[in-house]
Amino acid sequence: MKHLRSIDELGVDGLRRLLDLSDHMAEINRRPVPKVPALRNKTVVSLFFEDSTRTRLSFETAAKRLSADTMSFSVGTSSVNKGESLRDTIETVAAMGVDAFVVRHKSSGVPWQISRWTEASVVNAGDGWHEHPTQAILDCYTVRTALNRPEGFDGMHIAIVGDIKHSRVARSNVWAFASLGARITLVAPHTLLPPSLEGWPVDVVHNIDDIIDRVDVLYMLRMQRERMHEALVPSLREYTAQFGLTPGRADRLQSHALVMHPGPMNRGVEMAVDPGELPGSVITQQVTNGVSVRMAVLFDLLGSGSALVGEASS
Repeated sequence: MKHLRSIDELGVDGLRRLLDLSDHMAEINRRPVPKVPALRNKTVVSLFFEDSTRTRLSFETAAKRLSADTMSFSVGTSSVNKGESLRDTIETVAAMGVDAFVVRHKSSGVPWQISRWTEASVVNAGDGWHEHPTQAILDCYTVRTALNRPEGFDGMHIAIVGDIKHSRVARSNVWAFASLGARITLVAPHTLLPPSLEGWPVDVVHNIDDIIDRVDVLYMLRMQRERMHEALVPSLREYTAQFGLTPGRADRLQSHALVMHPGPMNRGVEMAVDPGELPGSVITQQVTNGVSVRMAVLFDLLGSGSALVGEASS
């Protein structure tokens, strides 16, 4: 694998390979000293043109635990503010000796553009409304481990609730979950759905109460108000009443059902109950798994053969 820009180009075989590799990385992360020399002398650059906490820190932690050198690009103090183009930024940083760029940008398609301007590997850490593939992989890994489903998600019902329209996480998760065999239902008002769902392997309902007691995974999304230029719901209070996870709805979940959220969470809006009090909440586990999965991604891009297996068992 040269790049990781979308779930589609990864394919189901690549997705399963990364999920299996994540098991090795999780074992490393459980050690007293969670570090291996697998990517020694490799350099990974975090190139974030949008704010991020979880994804950025997760990738930087992953790179360091594999012993890679890291560089972090801060747009606020860079020559971008002097008018430097994206291409010039990439070519300048690449000239310092870079093996992988981890890129987040507000515009869809930027990771594909960057891959034309550098020989380094490119990892999409979120491009506009388009995709966020490593979030989808870590979500698949979380479901797989929490529900003990290493062979796939056949027969599983996953509901994704909220602002589907603006969510790159939803897009990547739909394709990842579906490729592993899950049935997916989108739950949202008409105004928070994409203009077209043609080709999407999903069902759609407009009332969370229609499915709340029949899902194996309830995946909650926040409303991305920073991407909205018009009022798409009457009020946040009404949105919570119709689509939020309230205590009453939480009580209706099946005993084994998982509750997930990619963060950041809007407490009192989509989450009207403390997730820490839900027995099925795996939200913090998603964050933990993010490091293991991103270690797997970086190793798959930059590592050498089976070297890690020997290191992981040493």
